[in-house]
Amino acid sequence: MQTALDPVEKLVAIGLGAVFLLLGGLFTVLPDWGALLFGIDPPQGEGLSYVRAIGFRDLALGLYVAGLAVWSDRRALCIVLALTTIIPVMDFALVLALKGLAAIPNLVLHGISGAIFIGTASWIGLRQGGPHDSAQDRQ
Repeated sequence: MQTALDPVEKLVAIGLGAVFLLLGGLFTVLPDWGALLFGIDPPQGEGLSYVRAIGFRDLALGLYVAGLAVWSDRRALCIVLALTTIIPVMDFALVLALKGLAAIPNLVLHGISGAIFIGTASWIGLRQGGPHDSAQDRQ
């Protein structure tokens, strides 16, 4: 049986979700800026739809992370955070393939994003001793 998140863990996860809601909003409303932040040249015409799709992805990501923090347990949130690391890893690979090392600032942002996801998953998953934790829960 898994335990509920403690208030600090919930706050961290909700904060992470909020960051991605803001990023998703930026990519959706201002796709040119979103493209530059992502590490690609702003596309023209229909190409902007693909940048907005990144925004929709980030909006969904923010909502599911925050939702899991509020309504789920430690195990479910950790699994989702760990698996979500695939997004920044693949974003990193895409920007590296398109722009090479000329996009180091953008690559660093994608790398930090991945580290935050795996780091948060590990931190929450390894925490014990919260108010709802017991020896039975750790089995």
